[in-house]
Amino acid sequence: MPLLFLAVLIGIPVLEIYTFIEIGGEIGALNTIILTILTALLGMALLRHQGLSTLMRAQEKIQKGETPIKEVLSGFLLAIAGLFLLIPGFATDTLGFLLFLPPLRHFVAHWFSDKVQFMGPGDNGSTYFRQGKDTVIDGDFTVVPEEEEEKQGQIDPALESSGKSNKDSPWSKED
Repeated sequence: MPLLFLAVLIGIPVLEIYTFIEIGGEIGALNTIILTILTALLGMALLRHQGLSTLMRAQEKIQKGETPIKEVLSGFLLAIAGLFLLIPGFATDTLGFLLFLPPLRHFVAHWFSDKVQFMGPGDNGSTYFRQGKDTVIDGDFTVVPEEEEEKQGQIDPALESSGKSNKDSPWSKED
């Protein structure tokens, strides 16, 4: 992993310098600088427009009581796209403009949301963990005061016939 980070850290600037030299040789140095500034300005305009629409979709999902996982990931990818467009260079601008394409961004957000665990509010204030497409673990609990527990008895009804408690149980008070 450190070698990959080092390769990216060195590789991106080298790639950007190479593309600057090649494009500058074709269209001229001044045109290359103007084009770099225009891509940054266009990227900021796209970020503002698409970021607001993503924020509105996330608010709609929240109002419906749904977790806006894909909208949050889409907003994160938009922020990365904006950062790529602010970094001077044509390779990062290409990556940034690709992330501004909604179908590609939604594909990446959908893929990522299927691969990662998320925790969010479930029904009735409970929490759930999500991994993959359909796995949802939902749970509620009730705190029972100790006095009521003593009244109800401490022996599990399933173990009552054997007459002994299960010491291996995580619910056992015996240490």
